[in-house]
Amino acid sequence: MAVDHLRYDLLAQEALRGVVRNVLSDVAKKGLPGEHHFYVSFDTNAEGVQISPRLHAQYPEEMTIVLQHQFWDLGVTDERFQVGLSFGGIPERLVVPFAAVKGFFDPSVQFGLQFEPIGDQAETDAPTAPRAAADSMTVRNKNTPFATLPQAANPPPAPVAPPEQGPDAPSGGAEVVRLDRFRKK
Repeated sequence: MAVDHLRYDLLAQEALRGVVRNVLSDVAKKGLPGEHHFYVSFDTNAEGVQISPRLHAQYPEEMTIVLQHQFWDLGVTDERFQVGLSFGGIPERLVVPFAAVKGFFDPSVQFGLQFEPIGDQAETDAPTAPRAAADSMTVRNKNTPFATLPQAANPPPAPVAPPEQGPDAPSGGAEVVRLDRFRKK
């Protein structure tokens, strides 16, 4: 198999992280439109993540935050976002680099993105073999469930029932887009 020197998997992930960056940037400037709200999952051990020791003890690996009614001081840069949230009545300020984001979900329109972590592991895997990151990066919309969100501080609503499968299944529904589908085998 040919070595992907251009690293399309990482380029695609970075582009989709740009979607999250743009959405959060718009919300920071204009507020949440309509019924939109977001679940953002991230690696609490990733470089640049800043959360209190109390929260890190409660979420030692992964955390999901909800940006809906009670958040403040949302700030977005090219590399990270920061936001104020209340956990158990205690206000906290979180700083999350976009490279640490593992999932983004807007249940109001059933749209979600799921990512593999970016970092040293991605760079060390490059010379030996193509990464499977693109194989698990998914884009979901209103007709597909987002059932892989991690344990949340505030759990997301129950996922939508998966689309019917088989020859009698109705057509025209959305599907999970998997990048490996376009690779030559």
